[in-house]
Amino acid sequence: MKWRGRRRSTNVEDRRGMRVGKAGGIGIGTIILALVAMYFGVDPRLVMDVGSKLGGGQVTEQKVDYQPTPQEQEKVEFIKVVLADTEDVWHQVFQKYGKRYEEPRLVIFSGGVQSACGIARTAMGPFYCPGDHKVYIDLAFYDELKRRFKAPGDLAQAYVIAHEVGHHVQNLLGYTKKVPRGSKGADSASVRLELQADCFAGVWVNHTQKAKKFLESGDLEEALNAASAIGDDKLQRQATGRVRPDGFTHGTSAQRQRWFRQGVTSGDIKTCDTFRASTL
Repeated sequence: MKWRGRRRSTNVEDRRGMRVGKAGGIGIGTIILALVAMYFGVDPRLVMDVGSKLGGGQVTEQKVDYQPTPQEQEKVEFIKVVLADTEDVWHQVFQKYGKRYEEPRLVIFSGGVQSACGIARTAMGPFYCPGDHKVYIDLAFYDELKRRFKAPGDLAQAYVIAHEVGHHVQNLLGYTKKVPRGSKGADSASVRLELQADCFAGVWVNHTQKAKKFLESGDLEEALNAASAIGDDKLQRQATGRVRPDGFTHGTSAQRQRWFRQGVTSGDIKTCDTFRASTL
């Protein structure tokens, strides 16, 4: 993936080195739910800030000594370029339909972070918070993506960002409101929301390729591999040895690949309406 030498977004907050917690401690329930999220892709709104519900306490932030490595700094620059690309694409798409695109901010954190949705931990993975219109990511997730999920590659990493920005697009267009809290199951609104975000990520690839010719050999395969690696069925099988469709929140590996590919091929958000699709 060709990304060096291009515009970098200024909508990035670097909050690494901030220790976030609750005065009075974090309950064991928070840790358990965070692990569930890591394995099953649970909606972040359901697992964030559980500590306050289990025992209360004021949120505290403490600056700790944090020395980023040169490799981490390169990842930060990469993220800034990808975010800038999403800004270019979604401004163009929204303008086409007579709408104004509001750029989200992206927060890079380490260990934990406070958002408008509550406290989030690294184990939850990247997420979008509709409450503050921000995307959150711990760089450690990219190591997980490579080692644990066996999904390396630049476009695999960019797909993750584009997917979360896709959730921001959904929020602006009103799709997020269609998903009731706790929605899950193979045909649930939650699954439809996630698959649409995958399709929007594909739309980003389509437009960016036309404008900047940034794809290299094997890039699309990397992104499709990442989409497959975090399918509900695959994660459940790895964690428990069996698949429970009634617990799906993000869609199967095949579905995630299909809808990402749909966006890449069409480049049109109208083809991404998973909420009207008869089959996923």
